[in-house]
Amino acid sequence: MERRGAEQEVDAGKVGERDRTTVVGVEATTLTGLTAGGGCAAKYSAARLEELLKGFVPADAENLLVGLDPADDAAVYRLDDERALVFTVDFFPPLVDDPALFGRIAATNALNDVFAMGGTPLLALSVAAFPEELPTDVLAAVFAAADAQVRAAGAILAGGHTIRDAEPKYGLAVVGTVHPAGIWPKAGARAGDALFLTKPLGTGLVLAAKGDMTEAARWMTTLNAAAADVLRPFSPNAVTDVTGFGLFGHAYEMAARSGVRIHVEASAMPALAGAIEAARDGIRTGGDRRNREYARVDADGVPEELLALGYDAQTAGGLLVSLPAEKALSLEGEFRARDLFIRRIGRVEEGSGVVVS
Repeated sequence: MERRGAEQEVDAGKVGERDRTTVVGVEATTLTGLTAGGGCAAKYSAARLEELLKGFVPADAENLLVGLDPADDAAVYRLDDERALVFTVDFFPPLVDDPALFGRIAATNALNDVFAMGGTPLLALSVAAFPEELPTDVLAAVFAAADAQVRAAGAILAGGHTIRDAEPKYGLAVVGTVHPAGIWPKAGARAGDALFLTKPLGTGLVLAAKGDMTEAARWMTTLNAAAADVLRPFSPNAVTDVTGFGLFGHAYEMAARSGVRIHVEASAMPALAGAIEAARDGIRTGGDRRNREYARVDADGVPEELLALGYDAQTAGGLLVSLPAEKALSLEGEFRARDLFIRRIGRVEEGSGVVVS
């Protein structure tokens, strides 16, 4: 843990020393003790990723509906007039020590990319890297929990690839399906749209604070399937899931690729219990700094703790949804009727960038 003035910067899931624990009767290094940073806070800097991919020419393929121009939550390839494949891969180091919980969170995070494109998961493969000294029961717990979550999403975990690595990592490559006319891009937001979020924010802050993470764990293992099912008949203009770049980073991407300005109401941003308190105590994750460098927002007068919430790197976060304002009340009503979380957090305007007020 590094202290900078009044702020404490940590990576969610990281501990200062390698703690020891007993797993199935065998002493082993804890999962988070083997990592430099866990969850989506471990994502490569968005700014550096843009620089890396600058000038990269995507394949010229008529049926590649979504690739790198522009990039989105997953690639989409059209098979015929009625079917397209959605393909994504997502993995990261542990952010919790419970191997089963880690497996569920990692699986949820990967599967949610398919839901963010409007698709339905079909098949998944494990992407795994673990130290050989970890007990096999630890790995088995990760795999079993991921398998259960894949099944809950209506898909099949059909295999995968595992290598030796000093830092454990786990995730999934997922294939899903979507109708070619039903793809949800992040580049389609329009002026006049209302902006919604389907999960509260603050997973990175809560994990870094090392307090009660029960609520955070519940949300990080909640698939976005039910939210996507409700959203589908409303034909949203743009959708993305909020993960490692934080709310502001993903809003920034949506605004830039849609050619609009996104206006976020800071007081409307939903927060997990303990997240605001952690931010006020000066706790920040490594993702906070990288996200601020990438997504500069106009936020004069906004309290710092709310800025920290908006920049906080999320793991398995909710859907950020832009849809015509005239559909907003009906959408909220449908979510309430199914006892699902949704919060209107802003609007889409003419202009560019992200404004927070």
